[in-house]
Amino acid sequence: METGTTKKHIRKQILDRRKEITEEEILRDSHLIIEKILAMEVYQKASCIYVYMDCKGEASTRELIHHAIKDGKKVAAPRVFGEDMKYFYVSSHGDLEPGYFGILEPKTTLPQAEDENALLIVPGVAFDDQRHRCGYGKGFYDRYLFSHPHHPTVAIALDFQLVDQVPFDEFDILPQVLVTPTRVFFQDEKGEII
Repeated sequence: METGTTKKHIRKQILDRRKEITEEEILRDSHLIIEKILAMEVYQKASCIYVYMDCKGEASTRELIHHAIKDGKKVAAPRVFGEDMKYFYVSSHGDLEPGYFGILEPKTTLPQAEDENALLIVPGVAFDDQRHRCGYGKGFYDRYLFSHPHHPTVAIALDFQLVDQVPFDEFDILPQVLVTPTRVFFQDEKGEII
C-alpha cells in the first residue's frame, strides 16, 4: 500500500470534516476529553505537560492548559525551527505569538523546556483504534519523539477523527494512549488494544 497517497486521502477527508464542526461542538467534546485526561494517573503524576496549541478544528487544549497551571504543573508548548520542534515553558496567552502556519507558538525569549519525562499531548488529523496516527505530513512529532523517547504520550482527537485504518510504517511512533470524547484506547500488559 502506498502510504503517502492513502494518508493524503485520509488527511483531506478529515480536514474537510473539520471545517463543518462548530466551535461549540469542539469545546464541548474537548471538555469530555480533558475530563478523562485529568482522571489519568499519568496526568496526576506529571510535573510538566507538553501540549500543542490547537487551531482550525482540532481538539482544544485550552482547558487542559488551564487545569495544569491551576494544579501547579509546568506547561510547555512547541515552536517549529525548520524541520524540528523545541518546547518552551508558557504560563499565559501573552507568552504566545503567531508562528508556523499561523499557529500560536511560544516566544523564543521564554525558557526552553527540557523535561524528558513530561507528559506529551500529541495532536493528529486522524487515528485508528490501534492508535496509528495520520499527522499533517511534516513529521515533526515523529522526529521529536524519536529523539526524546522517554515522554509518556497521550493523543487526543474528536470522534470524527477516528477512521477504520491509518497506514503506518516502522518510522511511525504510536502514542501510548488515544483519548476521544467517548473512548480511550491503550495497550494493556498483554499487548492487547483496549
